[in-house]
Order: sequence, then structure tokens, then C-alpha cells
Amino acid sequence: MKKDTRCVHSGTCRDPNTRGLNTPIYTSSSFEYLDTPENVYPRYFNTPNQKAIVRKLCELENAEDGLLFSSGMAAISSAMLSFLSSGDHVVLQKDIYGGTHHFVTAEFERFGIEYTFVSNRTADIEKAVRKNTRVVYIETPSNPLLLITDIAAAAQIARAADAISIIDSTFATPINQNPIALGIDIVTHSGTKYLGGHSDLCCGAVLTRKALADKISATAANLGGSLNAMTCYLLERSLKTLGIRVKRQNRNAGKIAEHLQKDPRVSNVYYPGLENHPGYAVARNQMKGFGGMLAFELDGLKPERFLKNLNVITPALSLGGVETIICSPATTSHEKISPAERAELGISDSLLRLSVGIEDADDLIADIDSALAAG
Repeated sequence: MKKDTRCVHSGTCRDPNTRGLNTPIYTSSSFEYLDTPENVYPRYFNTPNQKAIVRKLCELENAEDGLLFSSGMAAISSAMLSFLSSGDHVVLQKDIYGGTHHFVTAEFERFGIEYTFVSNRTADIEKAVRKNTRVVYIETPSNPLLLITDIAAAAQIARAADAISIIDSTFATPINQNPIALGIDIVTHSGTKYLGGHSDLCCGAVLTRKALADKISATAANLGGSLNAMTCYLLERSLKTLGIRVKRQNRNAGKIAEHLQKDPRVSNVYYPGLENHPGYAVARNQMKGFGGMLAFELDGLKPERFLKNLNVITPALSLGGVETIICSPATTSHEKISPAERAELGISDSLLRLSVGIEDADDLIADIDSALAAG
């Protein structure tokens, strides 16, 4: 089946008694255990509502198995800690979500885990690998500068080092990118973003092969980041429209990026679908669409003034919803990173990250032009 069909039909758990089209909401936290193949419990990541979504996501990501979490960070931290112990080393792309960066710098040292942040260039990733490297972690497109990492090359480096490769594929979604087909071991998503898609859920997902999912499940059960049945229901409902939402967001973002690139009041535009983007060739090879995220820098205009002059686009946290929102990474997603580190990463105070929704692109462009004209 094509992906739009999988979004609608894959994983659905039909109730034979009512014959309803949707997976029932199993609100129980207690399940009978006699004469059953496994003990079912929400914290064990094996309730019917959890499994229905995992099956759908596995179909979309070409994965064997996976787990559903209460947040993207629960997914990322559980995945990494499942394969890292005291004395181990992890190589991480430095251009990553600020929350992931903070998790590593705040927690790994006390666990005795060594880490190295490097650029997204393949040569730098390979050079950073040590004998005790157990995980290679990348994010592409990256947050917030939309850098593109060669997924297949990074996966090969990890494989040669007998390490586990993990990717945060949140910006791409399973519609635009399928890292497992390119050799990646573990795919993570902040489902709070595009998978939920309506700015009303907090969740995360890990997709991988069964043996690795079993290992992550053992660690995750101890960390306790499972998802409740009501949120599972809302997430499964949202996933049915993932394909059509993302395709519209792809088109809108591309149109807006091209428009901004021609505006003299904008100094830089970061979008992998632009031919002058340094990662364009790699993105075109490994992505089916360039995504609904872009970033740009204002030339001489104060970001706060620009944001307050917007009428349709809303300054807000997070991303991936049906409505277009915008934020300053320096004061939101990457606030916990020091100013010096932000400068090293190229995250200036004038940088704005735009999460493009499904509105009419011309209305969004008119709103941006109006705010730019207001100075």
C-alpha cells in the first residue's frame, strides 16, 4: 500500500463486537493475566492502544517493532541509555535539538558516559569514533538550521565501529524520509510535532528492529515514560492525515522559502529544498519531500518587533502543527545552550524558525511581508 493508505488503515484494532472503524480506547491500567501470552500493563508498552500505533508507524518507517513514549525526549533518552554504560562513548552531531543537547551535557557525565559533539560532516563523524564508541547519533534535517546529514554514510560509520546508529527524524517525518532503509538502526520521533500535528499532544516514538526494540523496552520500563490510552487514541486519529498534512506543508514551506530568499530584508534562508542550500543534493537523494520547517535571519530588523507585527502566524513554542508558528531558537528551543555555544552553532539572535502549517501559502507570505514592512 502507498503511504497515504497506510496512514489511514495500518495498525487499526477492530472490535468484533461493535465492528467500529476505529481502535477502541482501552482505558484499563489493570488487565487479566490468566491464560494470556504476556502480562499487559501501560508501563510495559504493550497495551492494545499503544500497539496499534506502533504497528502503523512500523508500516510507515519500514520497521519491525517500536515503542511509544510520553514525549520525544523520553524516546531519545530511553533509546540512548539502553545502549550506553559507564565507560562508553557516544558521537553526536552538534547541530541537534536543544533538549537533546542539554540531556547529554547535564546527565552523561554523572553516569560516566563520554561524548563528543561534531559537525554533521561525514569525515568529522568518522574521525570522532573511538574504540569505546557505542552510539552514533544524528539529526537530519537538523534543528534549527536545517542542516542535512548523509544518513547512509553515518549509518555505515556506526556499523563499521560496531556501534548503534540513532537518528532524530522529527523534522522529516516518515512521509519525507525513511532512515531504516538507508541503514540506520533506530529512528526516533518527537510525536508532539508532526505525528500529532494539531499542537495538542505530547508524545514520542522509537522504531527499529525487534531485537533492539526488546532491549529498549527493558530500559524504558524502568524509566517509565509510557503513554496513556486517551493520548494514544488522539495520536492514532492524527496519524490518519499525516500524509496529506505533510505534503501540503512541504509545498507551503518551499514557496515561502523561495519568496524570503528574494527579500533584501532577509539575510539568510535555511531550507533544504533551495538549490543553494549546502545539503540540497544529499537531501534530494535521501528525502521524498523537503519538509515544512525553515529558518531565516532578519537583516537589521529586530526579531521581537517583527514577531509582534504578525497577524496570521503565531509566535509559539514547538512545531509541526496545522497552524503556522514561529519562534526565536535563542530564546526557546536552544535557550539552555550557552550564548557561546549558540554562536558556534550559527544560531544568532536574529534567527527565526518557521513551522509552516496547512493554510494558504499566499496568506502566510502576505503576513510575513506586512510584518517586514512594519519594520
